[in-house]
Amino acid sequence: MTSAPRTDHRLTVGFDLDLTLVDSRPGIRAAYETLAAATGTYIDIDLVVSRLGPPLTHELRNWFPAEQVDKAAEIYLAAYPSHAIAPSPAMPGAREAVAAVRELGGRAIVVTAKFPRNARLHLDHLGIEADELIGGLWAEGKAVALREHDAAVYVGDHVGDVRGARTAGALSVAVPTGPCAAEELRAAGADVVLPGGLTDFPAWLRGFYGDYTAELASRA
Repeated sequence: MTSAPRTDHRLTVGFDLDLTLVDSRPGIRAAYETLAAATGTYIDIDLVVSRLGPPLTHELRNWFPAEQVDKAAEIYLAAYPSHAIAPSPAMPGAREAVAAVRELGGRAIVVTAKFPRNARLHLDHLGIEADELIGGLWAEGKAVALREHDAAVYVGDHVGDVRGARTAGALSVAVPTGPCAAEELRAAGADVVLPGGLTDFPAWLRGFYGDYTAELASRA
């Protein structure tokens, strides 16, 4: 996150990665299976993939003693590229959502808790083109990147994404395609919940963009 502050007023939309743009559950399952086999540690992988969102080390603390977490993370991350990328498809509407931002002359950035190298592998494999990718940020920590890139909107599937958007002063657009139901996302403070996930996003964005440009004009 070293780019210079933006001086233009193009719309910037941030997207979360896991279960927002990418259905990484099959790949994460495969990476955890590799980790469990390598360490001989029991991991309830069904439970793990049911609550994706927080950083890797947060989840590993549930299965490994504190002094073993860093090593477990190292094994997991090393296994991820060869086990987790190919099985993980794009979420319905993901490519179209990013394209909708571009079609309006905007910028699409990805802000995720995932290790940046692995996040990049997902995007490249699926042909999802982001203007910027910032990894290793979770919940309120995502506000650092959202503010730096002047994001007006942040789209995510987790209450942590809602908190990140609100901390940054961005509009929180939530999709109930991850572990958090629509009611939970609304209760956390989401400004907009799209029931159909990202398939609903292009139409919503076109309506929002009219209000966005009108507000910019009023400030000129």
